[in-house]
Amino acid sequence: MNSLKVELVSPEKRVWSGEATQISARTLDGDLGILPGHTPLLGVLVDGLVSIKGVDGTISEFNVHGGFLSVAKDRVSILGESTD
Repeated sequence: MNSLKVELVSPEKRVWSGEATQISARTLDGDLGILPGHTPLLGVLVDGLVSIKGVDGTISEFNVHGGFLSVAKDRVSILGESTD
């Protein structure tokens, strides 16, 4: 099964790290869904929910207040200016 290696961090701590099958986030360009094999991109996050579906099927949701998201070679890095 294809998966994404995901890191969600804030300036204070690592919020979530692991393997996922799907990520949803809101960027300046609109809502974004990321699956394995997604084309590389760099997006600016706006205030909203980041949803991560782990390989075990569990869904984790985080309120992110600004930040950046990058996708490259099935690796997703999410840097939230603040999360809760």
